[in-house]
Amino acid sequence: MATGTLYLIPTTLGESPLSSIIPEQVRNIAASLTVFVAENPKTTRQYLKKLELATPLQDIEIFTLDKHTKPEQLERFLLPALAGKDMGLVSEAGCPAVADPGALLVRLAHKKGIKVVPLVGPSSILLALMASGMNGQAFAFHGYLPIQKAERCKKIAELEKESAVRNQTQIFIETPYRNQALLEDLVQTCELGTELCVATDITLDSEHIETRAISEWRKKLPDINKRPTIFLLYRPRSS
Repeated sequence: MATGTLYLIPTTLGESPLSSIIPEQVRNIAASLTVFVAENPKTTRQYLKKLELATPLQDIEIFTLDKHTKPEQLERFLLPALAGKDMGLVSEAGCPAVADPGALLVRLAHKKGIKVVPLVGPSSILLALMASGMNGQAFAFHGYLPIQKAERCKKIAELEKESAVRNQTQIFIETPYRNQALLEDLVQTCELGTELCVATDITLDSEHIETRAISEWRKKLPDINKRPTIFLLYRPRSS
């Protein structure tokens, strides 16, 4: 028996109209599925409600894949695909499997011989890089920096040095309510000539993306408290 396909289904990054963010083909594929694996079933159901589902929402099956999911549970999640049924993977991160626990399911799907199809949608990480004006040929995503201030500042200094040595854009994120503290540490720790891009509320009406040298950021900081933000750091070799 042929296996089903695991579709990686992107979502919006906030309260944006689906038609302006998610392509029609992607919406149609998602609406045709009856089995999903999701980081948050509640928000996934809210997302699916916006689609013209071929099956009543109460008949949709959703498995939960988050940081508490045990590895042995992943095998069970893929049983429908192994039985020939197409499935969807939905993330809270916009695009599944990028800075997201869904990568574990995708890896297992490959091992099981299940076809994996990534669908087009918004990636805040790539959109921020595109808009930053920083090096898009060499870049690294580091996820979250340390929570403790001393360790965080040490890591910032390391990333700044690595950026200069490798001519590489450094990309990282923070829990929204700690954004302001991270921004303050960045402008106090980095050299004046280092460039920092702050990309906030990407794809939303309140979107704001700005790249400036640290010397400029020190004059005035934006209020990004509790607003989803991507941080990009670049230290030109000549500075």
